[in-house]
Amino acid sequence: MGIKGKCAVVGGGTMGRQIGLNAAIHGYDTTVCEPVPAVRESLLAWEESYLAGRIAKGKMTEEQVAEIKGRFRVTDDLAAAVKDADVVIEAIIEDRAAKTAVLQQIGELAPENAVIGTNSSFMVSSLFKDVVKNPSRLMNTHFFAPALVMKLVEVVKGEHVSDEAAERAMAWCREVGKTPVLVRKEEDGFIVNNVLKVIKEEAYRLVNAGVCSMEDLDTAVKLGLGHPMGPYELDDLSGIDVRYNVLKRRYEETGVKSEGFDMIEKLYKEGRYGKKTKHGFYDYE
Repeated sequence: MGIKGKCAVVGGGTMGRQIGLNAAIHGYDTTVCEPVPAVRESLLAWEESYLAGRIAKGKMTEEQVAEIKGRFRVTDDLAAAVKDADVVIEAIIEDRAAKTAVLQQIGELAPENAVIGTNSSFMVSSLFKDVVKNPSRLMNTHFFAPALVMKLVEVVKGEHVSDEAAERAMAWCREVGKTPVLVRKEEDGFIVNNVLKVIKEEAYRLVNAGVCSMEDLDTAVKLGLGHPMGPYELDDLSGIDVRYNVLKRRYEETGVKSEGFDMIEKLYKEGRYGKKTKHGFYDYE
């Protein structure tokens, strides 16, 4: 597969590394920018292990893996990562100040016609439109975990986003093997998380009320509704820290405390962030 174009992913954590490697697998010359040395080391070890596993399982040949490795780079130099990119995806921590600073830099350093996507699951891109040069190309491109496997990407077209930029983002998603859906206006939570919000609130309520255990609720949702994971397992996968920030912001803005707020806050304060720390609602030792 030849080079389709250039892609940069800013942030080498769980989501960023998978978004980046997925783009490289599908033919994009991809650079992941990550400033923390330990995270870069972890990313490179993960890449090696993942691709070796693809060979071992017969999913890829050694030649294919060699080509992918040739298209995939990791750096701490943001300017070098984004300078020739057609598409830049921001995938750093869910912190507004941090995203503001990084997106401002991306807007200055990336080509003026590069599409800029933020992978944020709950901060709409219009929050950052005043700091990004040519904000008509800035939008949410929300991937789902694990990003190498999950097909869906929510492309969110705020009022500031041009039709042409949204169409380019949708086309890029298809080129990297994803199925994009267009969210036609900004709404907190987009599509999937708004549906999940209702399910999770009821899941928290039932356990808090003593109707069932957490384990039995997850089992019931999987076997009765056909979901691949129960709500508590899903929170562990996506990150208790991410969930806590969502519920905390919602509480601060509305004054209404989620059924799950106290449960999530307790885990957050204990450093039990889910699968990433091997402890959350469940233990993963």
